[in-house]
Amino acid sequence: MPNPYFQFKQFTVQQDRCAMKVCTDACLFGAIVAHKKSSAGNCLDIGAGTGLLSLMFAQQNPQAVIDAVEIDPEAAAQAEENFKASPWKENLHIIRADIRSFAPDRKYDLVFSNPPFFEDDLRSADARKNKAKHDTGLSLAELLKQANALLSDNGVFAVLVPYHRVDYFVEEAGRYGLQLSKKIRVKQTEAHGYFRGILFFDRVTTTPETAVISIKDDTNEYTSEFTDLLRAYYLYL
Repeated sequence: MPNPYFQFKQFTVQQDRCAMKVCTDACLFGAIVAHKKSSAGNCLDIGAGTGLLSLMFAQQNPQAVIDAVEIDPEAAAQAEENFKASPWKENLHIIRADIRSFAPDRKYDLVFSNPPFFEDDLRSADARKNKAKHDTGLSLAELLKQANALLSDNGVFAVLVPYHRVDYFVEEAGRYGLQLSKKIRVKQTEAHGYFRGILFFDRVTTTPETAVISIKDDTNEYTSEFTDLLRAYYLYL
């Protein structure tokens, strides 16, 4: 049974009421976004879940104001509890809503999302997990439509997707004028194939940066690159 909470160095993520738990690839994504976009002041977390990504970003960027939208009532309630227990509670706002009907009075400098995974892949018998992990609640195309509508002219959109959906996502993003600025291909170990893509988009046409990150090395230890990114968060790094 998953641990009901995940303890980080500066905050705790309670997760017993959330369908999707804290996982390594989400932590990696959160650390990369927080490191890359330290100047963003007005941020939007689409599909907040436990609130993990917002908390990671707030730790590195305590001046940022983050709206975190979550449709599932149990997850939204738990994210709110996690926010209130954190040192950055004044700047973290949970909003229980469907992102497709979310209509704020402002645009965002940074939009980030760990969206529904595995479109058209095997689904769970758990309906809440399906909504959190698949596209039963929000398709990738709908995510792009909303991210584009909510992003400021000079904003950045960051997303974590299954690697086999990377090319599709980049092509669809182009339909909204969102241009790929950086692509990070993620491996579980140096011996494995890619399983996640971390993508950054903006509205400027340029040659995208590319990088590769392996979570563990051939001795099953965290790689130095992963350790450097997560050292500020993980208790035992």
